[in-house]
Amino acid sequence: MGWGGGAEDSGEGVMATDFFWSYTDEPHASRRKEILARYPQIRELFGPDPWAFLKISAAVVLQLWTATYLHDASWMKILAVAYFFGSFLNHNLFLAIHELSHNLAFSSPSYNRWLGIFANLPIGVPMSVTFQKYHLEHHRHQGVDGVDMDIPSHGETLAVTGAATKSIWVLFQLFFYALRPVFLKPKPPGLWEFANLMIQLALDVSLLHFWGWKSFAYLILATFVGGGMHPMAGHFISEHYVFSPQQETYSYYGPLNMMTWSVGYHNEHHDFPRIPGSRLYKVKAIAPEYYESLKSYGSWSQVIYMYVMDRTVGPFSRMKRRASKDAATTKKQE
Repeated sequence: MGWGGGAEDSGEGVMATDFFWSYTDEPHASRRKEILARYPQIRELFGPDPWAFLKISAAVVLQLWTATYLHDASWMKILAVAYFFGSFLNHNLFLAIHELSHNLAFSSPSYNRWLGIFANLPIGVPMSVTFQKYHLEHHRHQGVDGVDMDIPSHGETLAVTGAATKSIWVLFQLFFYALRPVFLKPKPPGLWEFANLMIQLALDVSLLHFWGWKSFAYLILATFVGGGMHPMAGHFISEHYVFSPQQETYSYYGPLNMMTWSVGYHNEHHDFPRIPGSRLYKVKAIAPEYYESLKSYGSWSQVIYMYVMDRTVGPFSRMKRRASKDAATTKKQE
């Protein structure tokens, strides 16, 4: 396997000045092929999660009810409930949208999109349809320069250079994650984006009209704090930030998987994106020799701490590769 650049070339205790560059294809397609050849029964895990609709509906109803309940609460109470309760629900719904982007609630893609729009409601800002477009490219073209919008931009690498700026970046990472593709690789909106926007606006306006600003602010705060310096938001960093130069995807096997659609099983997810989070643990159980030797995490909070405090880790700590013909064609079509 070929690697180049990155922190390997920087001095000890000094942040890298370039990305890690891989001169091979991403590792998941080849590992998927090898695992399926050895364990064909894994195909039985493919397909929708029959409980997805109920789980999403429960989270949406509970979060919207909480917002209305807090309509006349103090701002301190709203902030406290948003961080210690609402943030977990909204991040859960964000990861439900991730699950739905792979069509893992229903066999019909359109049903998954409608459910994604419904799951989007407590998040406060329309994003479910647009997220799917960019996220599927992240899977098909992992690490490809100019195509995978999961990788920090050039501006981010210039601005985030030490512990203080890394802390600020973590606090606002949800904004970078959401806005990066809009500025670097904008896609023309379609009817699904319009439906997402209109339905979200209808909910937001109704909430403001009937319950007031505090209910709406609770939802926005829950989204913001849940995507920043928050235990669940550690997955943004843990999934692909390179702490070990020989590995570009990392799994997390801690208890928060129960609240995050098992997104922590990230190597397993990239190997088998057609398997819902509720069954990903079975992949590791069936083929342990493919995963137990890989570095993994047991705490997302620790990952955030490591990212901020390790002077050698920063926005450049990501694996990149040059575009193949397919990726280059995708890029030209945008």
